[in-house]
Amino acid sequence: MKKPGIRSLVAFVIGLPVMLFATPSTEFWTAGTTDIQGFGIGHIDIDDYFHPANSSSEAQNVGSASEVSALPTDVGYTIGILPFSKVNMEVGLDFMGSGNFPLLGNTKLALPEDDFFKGEPALAIGIFDVGVKTDATDADIRYLNIGKTLPIIGRLFVGGYEGNKTIVGNDGVNKGVTVAWDRSFIPVKSAGGVDYTRLTVCGDLATGNNAYGGGGPGVSWNFNENICILTGPVFYNDRAINGKWKWSTQLDVNFKDW
Repeated sequence: MKKPGIRSLVAFVIGLPVMLFATPSTEFWTAGTTDIQGFGIGHIDIDDYFHPANSSSEAQNVGSASEVSALPTDVGYTIGILPFSKVNMEVGLDFMGSGNFPLLGNTKLALPEDDFFKGEPALAIGIFDVGVKTDATDADIRYLNIGKTLPIIGRLFVGGYEGNKTIVGNDGVNKGVTVAWDRSFIPVKSAGGVDYTRLTVCGDLATGNNAYGGGGPGVSWNFNENICILTGPVFYNDRAINGKWKWSTQLDVNFKDW
């Protein structure tokens, strides 16, 4: 990807009036979903990934990548920016919690399911982990996802991704396929008349032996229509990069009109 385009994207996102940081709308570990923030709705997320150590000695043994006990905490902000019903777009920033260049940009463009014709699948195209340090934080992972809601089964997603050489391991793989699924339960209505569900189970996977490859199952509980917590284990395809499996806890909060 051309660097001038990346710099323009980062400059645009940084110029938003709310100075927070963000991830794209994701399933669990991957961005393999067509979900997207609505116009004017901001989204804050705090994502942690840690490996429960078996002993204090294991917790202190971080001499190699395969023994990394935790990934940097990801604090983010995402907001929907298009006032249209048939085409949506979100932009955001990540703050990865450590390192000399912790800011990463992202953006996604999506078409909702059944929007132009009956039976039409949802479609999303985007990019995330757009960093400013060449060969260090410029993963620039581009992806395309297709999604469909099926009776009883829930929502299914399939897609593909490709990143820069920043994400590759010893195998040199920088691309792969993503699959994801979720199913919601316990429908309720808020005091303001908004329909939502209390419980969602989900799972996803990205193929490829690289920093992005991996996935796992998760369970989400919605305290109300704007606040939820998602948790579960994440397993990685390339342990030399990400270390052992991690337990993830993700707090998500939506805000209207900012």
